Amino acid sequence: MRIIYLTIIFNKFYHFFLQLKNLKTTPNKPKPLLPWKTRLAIFYLTTFTEAARRSNGTVNRRLLNLLDRNSSPNQTPVNGVSTKDVTVNAEHNVWFRLFTPTSGDETKTASLPVIIFFHGGGFTYLSPASVAYDTVCRRFCRKINAVVVSVNYRLTPEHRYPLQYEDGESALKFLDENKYVLPENADVSKCFIAGDSAGANIAHHIAVRVCKAGLRNVRVIGLISIQPFFGGEERTEAEIRLEGSPLVSMARTDWSWKVFLPEGCDRDHGAANVSGPNAEDLSGLDYPDTLVFVAGFDPLNDWQKRYYDWLKKCGKNAELIEYPTMIHAFYFFPNLSEGTQLILQVKEFINRVSNNFK
Repeated sequence: MRIIYLTIIFNKFYHFFLQLKNLKTTPNKPKPLLPWKTRLAIFYLTTFTEAARRSNGTVNRRLLNLLDRNSSPNQTPVNGVSTKDVTVNAEHNVWFRLFTPTSGDETKTASLPVIIFFHGGGFTYLSPASVAYDTVCRRFCRKINAVVVSVNYRLTPEHRYPLQYEDGESALKFLDENKYVLPENADVSKCFIAGDSAGANIAHHIAVRVCKAGLRNVRVIGLISIQPFFGGEERTEAEIRLEGSPLVSMARTDWSWKVFLPEGCDRDHGAANVSGPNAEDLSGLDYPDTLVFVAGFDPLNDWQKRYYDWLKKCGKNAELIEYPTMIHAFYFFPNLSEGTQLILQVKEFINRVSNNFK
């Protein structure tokens, strides 16, 4: 069985470098300038997801579990952050990894904001235990000085819409009813929902659900949307111009929507095309202040900008920050200084919004 998996990976490796060759020989094709370490990391992410994705709408979970490097929680602080896993719903495998800052006297006594984070991966891949997301959430926790709750939700194609949204909402309701699982100085009146890619899609829909349902103790005052995964039936200019960019392609996104959305629905479903013909009416909702990040080499950036414009048209407070030379998920890669810059901008947003709610 291992030989079969290695053969699959080798074939993906070969096709990956054919794509690189085609990109280099295609005139006027826009290309991001990336360090070799970043390219190798992208190759790894692309290879193991492509190797596991099947054309019939299923995935090879055994292969994914083999290739997805996981980290264990550590209640003994590492670089100023301690972690532990908390079960929300064992039957549905809903849990979260709790990141608590431990360095400095201010951390121990100050009131800390809470970031409720949803990971990306096209609704299909990764978890809070994946090394990439464990590392990202540690950086958020340490650099922002915030408590981070990284939520594990059920994945497609085994579990389709709307279960991911239901799992996310159940995590917030759990925190609303069980504040004791958080550090004593965690301020649940200053909560921020955050996510990247598919996780940012989930974060948006959770914000809408929370606005409608209401919570007793948890108050969501901000939303951090990092390169959200939205789409539609239309092929946007960016999708066409940037086809073949790292990590994102129309074939990959089409597959993700196909195995996520309800049977028979197209990509103009309200879960995907949030600002399109089936858009939710936000006019009567106390939707939180929102920060949207967009990258110039992300084929999804037209959809992300439409999301921002739609929020503004709905009368909501929204801010857009663009990284013209970056790719989808750029902040994953520690050798790109723009990732650190993004985290500092998130910190500034959290501090500003929190001060408005004193």
